[in-house]
Amino acid sequence: MSVLVLSTNPANPELDNDLVNQVKSDIGGQLNWLQQDVACELIQIKAKDGLETAQTAFANHAVDVNLVEDQKRRKRLLIADMDSTMINEECIDELGDALGIKAEIAEITARAMRGELDFEAALNARVKLLKGLPLDRIKEVRREQISYAPGGRVLVQTMRAYGAYTALVSGGFTLFADYFAKRIGFDEATANILEFEDDILTGTVARPIVGQDTKLEKLHGLAKAHKLDLSQTMAVGDGANDLKMIKAAGMGVAIHAKPVVAAEAQYCFNHSDLTGLLFLQGFADEDFIR
Repeated sequence: MSVLVLSTNPANPELDNDLVNQVKSDIGGQLNWLQQDVACELIQIKAKDGLETAQTAFANHAVDVNLVEDQKRRKRLLIADMDSTMINEECIDELGDALGIKAEIAEITARAMRGELDFEAALNARVKLLKGLPLDRIKEVRREQISYAPGGRVLVQTMRAYGAYTALVSGGFTLFADYFAKRIGFDEATANILEFEDDILTGTVARPIVGQDTKLEKLHGLAKAHKLDLSQTMAVGDGANDLKMIKAAGMGVAIHAKPVVAAEAQYCFNHSDLTGLLFLQGFADEDFIR
């Protein structure tokens, strides 16, 4: 049984009641509000083209439209990317800012996330440009220039409260991933390790590199460790190095993603914050752990 989920940004909700009711009239189904003006679902829709009808109806509104299967809807494992997913920034770009080369590094980052460059080669090139950066300055960037993506802590805490295991898996760096994973509430974190000599960045990264294959292996490994079928898993990210895990997970989500990722992901969020992933699973606002 399919469920149509409509969601929008809680900070600026645009889910018009009249338009929702018009879509309900067009495709049938039972309307259930998950959060008034922010998210709702239509259960047991009648029309075979319900997704397309709703997408057309909301084409000029900041509303995400997704169609999910009702069975095994609540996931037991969450694998999440960090940069531009659980946090708003790309950490390596902000480190470049500390040396006055943010634009140069950000261009490489953007091309890698669009899938135009080999991830490992792009990572090595950018870290080499950061050679000489002191550890204290990196910690200052972490403290002052990184912000949490809206809804992230609610997503993780709610899923954990309902029995899910959560893992942050990043192509970024442990100095950031370990720090933010702890504060958001993840069970564990995996990321690349920057190499230092006398607390000065050498411009190199320890091997093996955490890339798209590592993320996919982590998804499979944690599912096996927790005796879960992949249908019980969720993966979320925004860049090309997230695509393998997104496509393999039972519920793979592209959030504010690069076009190459959005085009291939089963579920997409262009407007909602990370609580949209809870609405996708059928959680209502009253279920959220804040």
